[in-house]
Amino acid sequence: MKAKFKPQRVLWLDMEMTGLDPVEDFPIEVAMIVTDWEFTEIARFEGAAHWCSEKIQARFDKNKSFWYGDGAAAREQLIAQNKATKTTKAQLERDILVFLDEHFDDAPILLAGNSIHQDRRFIDHWFKKFSKRLHYRMLDVSAWKVVFEGKYGKKFAKPEDHRALEDIRGSIMELKYYLKKVKPWPINNLKNLSWVCLVCG
Repeated sequence: MKAKFKPQRVLWLDMEMTGLDPVEDFPIEVAMIVTDWEFTEIARFEGAAHWCSEKIQARFDKNKSFWYGDGAAAREQLIAQNKATKTTKAQLERDILVFLDEHFDDAPILLAGNSIHQDRRFIDHWFKKFSKRLHYRMLDVSAWKVVFEGKYGKKFAKPEDHRALEDIRGSIMELKYYLKKVKPWPINNLKNLSWVCLVCG
């Protein structure tokens, strides 16, 4: 029988990558926010690894429909950041692990974010020690998005900064928006008071 998974904290994460292929593309910026279940910010982390500028540029060019369109401003910022940082991928992972040790115990960590499975693919490929700290379950805000937009016609206007830390904060705001649409409704059930959730307008 599996042990119950009841994390007390949530690790919100967003990466800025050169594209969506975890093998060919590079994770150039990582941000994390630790929250409780009230989604109060407890701690935050920002980091970046240095990659070969020519390789980064080649991947930007490969994915130019985004990086030379809506992501153009973020691309210039990320290129400048990549030139400025001296942190290697290995050092970035060590910094991440130190951050996790400060805010989590040895139990597997719940990872959260928007389309977080995509970030997880990059973690699994590039940051294998980090990957081992994570639980297989994840809190994906995009699943809430699909349900609320498809079933109820409710849409959250999430700001698209295309920078990791602000994208996380946008994801937390988005989940709070959906949760405000869900209200507990008491039902007397003989001995116990049970609850159902109703989506409100």
